[in-house]
Amino acid sequence: MSIALLRMEDLHFTTKTLRQRYARSGTGLHHPLLTGWAGLASIVVLMPILSIAWLAISGGSADWPHLIENVVPRATGRTLLLVLFTCTASAIIGILAAWLVATYEFPLRRILSAALVLPLAIPAYLSAYAFGELLTFAGPVQGLVRSLFGFQTSRDYWFPDVRSLGGAVLVLSSVLYPYVYLACRSMFLMQGRAAADVARTLGAGPVRVFFRVQLPMARPAIMIGLTLVAMETLNDIGAVEFLGVQTLTFSIFNTWLNRGSLAGAAQIACVMLVFVIALMMIERAARRRQRFASQKTTAAIHDVARLKLSGWKKWAATAACFVPILSGFAVPFLVLGDYAMRRLDQFLAPRLLSALANSVLVSGLTALATVLLGFVLAYAARSGRSRITDIAARLASFGYGVPGTVLAIGVLFPIAALDNAIDAQMRAFFGISTGLLMTGTGFAIVYACTVRFLTMAEGTLEAGFQKLSPHLDMAARALGRTSGQTLRSVLLPMMRPAVLTAALLVFIETMKELSATIMLRPFNFNTLATLVYEDASRARVEDASVAAMIIVIAGMVPVILVSRSLERRT
Repeated sequence: MSIALLRMEDLHFTTKTLRQRYARSGTGLHHPLLTGWAGLASIVVLMPILSIAWLAISGGSADWPHLIENVVPRATGRTLLLVLFTCTASAIIGILAAWLVATYEFPLRRILSAALVLPLAIPAYLSAYAFGELLTFAGPVQGLVRSLFGFQTSRDYWFPDVRSLGGAVLVLSSVLYPYVYLACRSMFLMQGRAAADVARTLGAGPVRVFFRVQLPMARPAIMIGLTLVAMETLNDIGAVEFLGVQTLTFSIFNTWLNRGSLAGAAQIACVMLVFVIALMMIERAARRRQRFASQKTTAAIHDVARLKLSGWKKWAATAACFVPILSGFAVPFLVLGDYAMRRLDQFLAPRLLSALANSVLVSGLTALATVLLGFVLAYAARSGRSRITDIAARLASFGYGVPGTVLAIGVLFPIAALDNAIDAQMRAFFGISTGLLMTGTGFAIVYACTVRFLTMAEGTLEAGFQKLSPHLDMAARALGRTSGQTLRSVLLPMMRPAVLTAALLVFIETMKELSATIMLRPFNFNTLATLVYEDASRARVEDASVAAMIIVIAGMVPVILVSRSLERRT
């Protein structure tokens, strides 16, 4: 059906009559059924969280005195320091880079503006492995220092230890600063440049304009970016374990697998949930403030001219934007790529092919599940908001902030109980043991990743629906289409790009996911991420390089799409 025929102004019905008909019938499935599916989607997210709370309360307190005395205080302190320093470093890098590319004109600005997003393609654990190889005693950097100054042993000179809190901050901020950069860049482009021009006409200098005008206006965007940085820092386990930083996330992993205390791990997970809830409240408050912060249209962005730098300042700006790309993308890519080029024969190794097949399977199933559930939530919101659908959408968004190790505990408990119940019933009635139908396969990983990345799919699909006028639904119904026909013949074809984008984003994020996968994988079940983790844990980063490069190349796909979008806007 032609879109032009479905436009509201082409119909001869009064708006009042049509909207009354629209309100009675809705735009899609029958509202009770649609609301029920939205509620089911929220239960999928909520069940692991409730399981953690139940396990922490009912699991006994035998381990808690030891944990509260020896583990939790130190891990909490290290976690707070890591989050604080990582957010500070990410803020400095992201804000400075966004301010430069949005305000000034300097050599390679357009290329650097897009390339500053590239570190998002590098998972933190891969960056940690690369920096460990680069900065270790046997690495090329210290080797160059010894050859230049004639040192013989490590006792002859001082060199910062990458396996430390400082090294973790370096690694995490190098790959996470783009969250702050993207948020601030958009704000500087939409409002900051025009307001800065007004301030400059009143005699304010560049530094004063930045601190008195642009930075305060970007504060909500900065808070959103920093919240994402903090969430990703809390979620990381591969980098902090490799670099020897005992965070709450690592303590959950260690308490469960090494001490064998699932209840103790759940109790530490509850401590982490306090951090997560606080971060999500901060992010939500910042997002509410941002709704009223930007009134400038995208088309008007191009009307504001950038200030042209000259002399040493233009090269300083180029260097300031190039260094984060070097640290966050070039170093991991070149180190791991160099190792991978020496091991091209491993591309056909059965071990790698099996891990690749498992990654594709798990990622594909997760993408399918999240798109289906996300579509239900987004379509329920479009069809007619209600208190239930609003609550369901909020609960569904909660999963992204929960670290993978926490989700792993919450997912394992109910799935293992269901597995045991099915096995007991089959033994009782048929004398057959079904074994571990779900915990013995990759189902638990799919479930955990679905909970974690559901908000990504739902947000992408909701953004797609927002681009479609509600008049399309009303006009199709007025022309005799049923609700199902409207969904199939009008909305679904137009939503295909958003559906594919959501599936692609979730697929790639699941392929990179390590925290939940390492804790939920069955025996002899490796994904690319766990394969890299295993080799790196055995100090065989070279052998992990091929699988690592596959992850990096896959992660570059959405990053390149974002970079191209940024390039079109500047």
